[in-house]
Amino acid sequence: MSMAASERATPIAAGGRFLTVAEVADLMRVSNMTVYRLIKAGDLAAVRVGKSYRIRESDIDRFLAARYTEAG
Repeated sequence: MSMAASERATPIAAGGRFLTVAEVADLMRVSNMTVYRLIKAGDLAAVRVGKSYRIRESDIDRFLAARYTEAG
C-alpha cells in the first residue's frame, strides 16, 4: 500500500525546520563538538542523514527549555 507524499511529509512538517550541527552551534553559541557530544549522549535528538546530522528546531527549543534556570 503506497502513501501519498502529503501523508509521508506530515510528521516532518509538524516538527519544523531542520538545522545542521554548525547552525545549532551558532544558535546556542557553543562549538560544533559540544553539539556532537549532546547528540551522542542522547541529550539532543538528531536525525542522521548520510554522514551528517540534522536537528529539528523544536528539539532545540525543548532541550533549552528543559535546562533553563532562573538566575538570582
